Amino acid sequence: MAKQRQIKIEQRSALAAMQQLETRSDEELQAEQKYRAAAQAILGARAAEKYDAARAREHFRKAIAAARPQERMQLRRMADASLALAERRPDDLKQAVERLGQTPPSSRQLLLLRFMGLVAPPPGASIWLRARGILLILLLVIVLLAVGLGIVELIALPFGGVSLGAGLLLGLMVVVIALGILALVGRRRQAAAQARARAG
Repeated sequence: MAKQRQIKIEQRSALAAMQQLETRSDEELQAEQKYRAAAQAILGARAAEKYDAARAREHFRKAIAAARPQERMQLRRMADASLALAERRPDDLKQAVERLGQTPPSSRQLLLLRFMGLVAPPPGASIWLRARGILLILLLVIVLLAVGLGIVELIALPFGGVSLGAGLLLGLMVVVIALGILALVGRRRQAAAQARARAG
């Protein structure tokens, strides 16, 4: 019984350390020695958020090596989830997050990750997958320009219309402004969600 209580206390302290270390910079986490496993796990998760699978894998390898035996299973599950995110594998990400006992990403988030996997394949992908990603990006740009041109044409129609060159330029500006607003709103929502998660 005493050994079980000791294990539970160690697990709680490791979890508490990870929560406390989340606010530190990458340089501070690299220098952390007392809670090396927790620091490396956080660095791995941050690398995964930047879709850097190689760095994420290396950080989690160090985290698992520095962890206590009873902590390694949970760290492996965290690594599975982070690497699934970094490598744009939505189905594996959902399963890995569920194994962690957390709420899986929404269908919209998984769809976005799947789309990113199509247009920006992970490093090491075949040349055909990369070519497909480039073609999809070009197609997306053409579609967005066509939508922007259509909006400009509709707005300019009561004023006698607009030339094709000017319409394309104005359409590009409309698309850029719209994407900027969407990016700003998305970042604010993400920041709010992270704040709620930390408060919880």
